[in-house]
Amino acid sequence: MANTSSAQTGKLVIITGANGNLGSATVKKFLNEGYRVIAVDAKDNHLAFASNSPNFEHHSVDLTSEDSTESFVKSITSKHGKVDAALMLVGGFAMGNLESTSGEDIHKMFSLNFETAYFVSRPLLKHMKDNGYGRLVFIGARPALKPAQGKGAVAYALTKSLLFKLADLINEETKGTNIVASVVVPSTIDTEINRQSMPDANADTWVKPEQIAEVLEFICGDKGMPVREAVYKVYNNA
Repeated sequence: MANTSSAQTGKLVIITGANGNLGSATVKKFLNEGYRVIAVDAKDNHLAFASNSPNFEHHSVDLTSEDSTESFVKSITSKHGKVDAALMLVGGFAMGNLESTSGEDIHKMFSLNFETAYFVSRPLLKHMKDNGYGRLVFIGARPALKPAQGKGAVAYALTKSLLFKLADLINEETKGTNIVASVVVPSTIDTEINRQSMPDANADTWVKPEQIAEVLEFICGDKGMPVREAVYKVYNNA
């Protein structure tokens, strides 16, 4: 049941990658806190819990297409008037050291990890400037910060590292306003797929999707209002 007494009631948030493990947990958290949620993903089979909510919309958009993404953003701002926040959760992972990583591998990860975020945030930034308020949240990666981990996932680490720089550039451009870009950096996320692929790992040390969703809501909510230029390392004990 939505927390209709929440101070967040009425805020509109776009959540990309909404049908994934982190995405679905985030949609649930934001609906429960009284936000209006625009969920973006190719499918919505993990979002049945939200289907009857008057505060929920699902849109299937090719976020790797700049034109399609810009048209989508314009349609949402035209329909709803104001977008308060966007959580760019779309991304992909690939292993490979420098020797085994081709240019094609880099381009694929660049499209999934950077362009999908850039294509959403660029038109939204102008919209947020016009409205004097906005939160743009990117999902970083620890291999982008730690070369010892990134050396085995070069394309992933390189393209995720661009999100930190993008957030820095946005924050510099919007300094002195109420528009903020943040980066959330999870460690290994506790999902069924990760448990199956790493059966010998201690999953108790991983971070749960629901815990990350709590951080995302803090950023977009009133309690996170004073925070600027933040990188949130959500590692648990992993």
